[in-house]
Amino acid sequence: MSMLLQPQPYQQQQPPSPSSHSHPASMAAAAAYWLAEHPAIVGFRWSPTHLWFSTWAFLLGSLAAYVALCLALDVALALAAQRLRRRLAVPLGPVPAAHALLMAGASSAIFAGTLLSAVAEIRDTRWSWRGRSRSTPLRWLLCFPPGTRSSGRVFFWSYAYYLSRYLHAARGVLAVLRRRRSAAPRVFAHAASVAMAFLWLEFSQSFQVLAILASTLTHAVALGYRFWVGAGLPARGAAHVALACQLGLLGCNLACHVGVVWMHFGAVGGGCSGIGAWVFNTLLNAALLWVFFHCYGKRGVDEGSGAASTKDL
Repeated sequence: MSMLLQPQPYQQQQPPSPSSHSHPASMAAAAAYWLAEHPAIVGFRWSPTHLWFSTWAFLLGSLAAYVALCLALDVALALAAQRLRRRLAVPLGPVPAAHALLMAGASSAIFAGTLLSAVAEIRDTRWSWRGRSRSTPLRWLLCFPPGTRSSGRVFFWSYAYYLSRYLHAARGVLAVLRRRRSAAPRVFAHAASVAMAFLWLEFSQSFQVLAILASTLTHAVALGYRFWVGAGLPARGAAHVALACQLGLLGCNLACHVGVVWMHFGAVGGGCSGIGAWVFNTLLNAALLWVFFHCYGKRGVDEGSGAASTKDL
């Protein structure tokens, strides 16, 4: 692919004819075009001067403003509760459920786009691996070669994932407004998620393709289920679904980190791209692991009813 190797010249594909979209094969071809072959996706390039929210100044400023907003809301609600002598939570109505549905849809689209783009990149560059290097699709997914630039299909969807982290961070604000006991760890987790997604793009960090696939799939399932719960639909076992998604994501991240270490220090000559950012990412993941155990350790699961404590979903 253009960002990793020197592939064959890209032949721009034409969008499928709208009249043929009724056939399943044509619908699949249309999805592949719009999610992986569109010129804007293929020609994407990460640039701090031409893309929204792509500078260090914006990142640091937005995270500082986000934390300050959550802190101000928490203090204001605490003072109001002290004055009224009762726990005060802001009624949000259908807002949390609507936000969960929006994020589930966005996560599903990013998952599909990343998956199709990764398949397309592997397809387009497999010819250059034969007889020239020991590269394989799995090694590429875990370890970008040094010098990799943040351009092409998968980095387009990495940018989309980065933008979606700002939207997802609204769940931290909702947790503060609803006076959740785990609001502070959640705010930190959302801020860390934004920072990690930015580092993936800024330093062309290895293993981000698998991380995005695992994260978006988990969020699509978990947030879709949270919408189901928030809409008042039957939700027996909801806590187990949320917990299984979180454990699956943590397990995938751990396996990917082990794979990157193995390839950077032994299996791949020259190391992996973005290893410095990967170290920082690992520290943030360790902090997120603490957040996970902090939240679930205090809340627990209602085994008697087999249902989630839906107030935390």
